[in-house]
Amino acid sequence: MKEKASSLITRRQALLSIATISAGAFIKPSSVFCSPVKDKLRFAVIGDWGTGDRDASAIASQMFAAHQRTPFDLVISAGDSVYPNGSGRYFTKAFEQPFAALLKDQINFYTVLGNHDVEAGRQDQCQYPLFNMGGQNYYKLERGDGLAEFFMLDSTDFDSSQATWLEGSLRASKAKWKIAVFHHPIYSSGKKHGSALGLRRQLEPLLTRYGVKVTFAGHDHIYERTKLQQGVQHFVTGAGGKIRRGDVDLGSSIRETSFDEESHFMLIEVDDKQVSFQAISETGAVVDTGSIA
Repeated sequence: MKEKASSLITRRQALLSIATISAGAFIKPSSVFCSPVKDKLRFAVIGDWGTGDRDASAIASQMFAAHQRTPFDLVISAGDSVYPNGSGRYFTKAFEQPFAALLKDQINFYTVLGNHDVEAGRQDQCQYPLFNMGGQNYYKLERGDGLAEFFMLDSTDFDSSQATWLEGSLRASKAKWKIAVFHHPIYSSGKKHGSALGLRRQLEPLLTRYGVKVTFAGHDHIYERTKLQQGVQHFVTGAGGKIRRGDVDLGSSIRETSFDEESHFMLIEVDDKQVSFQAISETGAVVDTGSIA
């Protein structure tokens, strides 16, 4: 499928890409996010967002507006949730103030640790009730009565114990959709960091062996939907509060669609047949949309 410039945004990297992904083929436009449906799971995804500054506040406002239009059930964070170093002293500025409206509406956030989150140690965030980590630096989350299971990983320290836990958890999972969330992307066209090749060697065999179809990561402050990699759709969603303009390598062979001009978040809707997605900029423009079957 050829990418085409979006009529919604005129900047260099603003792309509107509409696709359905099924066995590597792009088939039809997505028609999701029209009205709430009880047998669907709907959630938002953000990464690298915990600045508490203007961009993060704009994303928080867009997320709340989306929630008011069609409510979502939870928020998944791909890490770097608390700048500059993950300390609890920054929770109010980085999180509680900008996201006050969603918190007031009792929307739960579930986070993983990013590289900045662990600079002051892991415990503040792992123990923080509003991040719902249960005191653990990696954990799993089941939603939708077997519809989806999230494997929330600590890519800052992906050791043998975590790998063993992940393999056992994936093997035991009966979920229709297995979704992995971690901070360092194993596929990324970002110039600043790019693909975490060491983590890829550890993680990718488990993802493919046990049927994980979708991953969300951050770290590179861009949006990217990669080409399918061994049947897995990888998203980089690392610009929830700190965009790195011009950071996408436009010549990357793994890049399907990307956006590096504004901060963004994602909306995801899961049902028994597909995972539908939108990437939405801080000004409310839809910069990518489609579904994975």
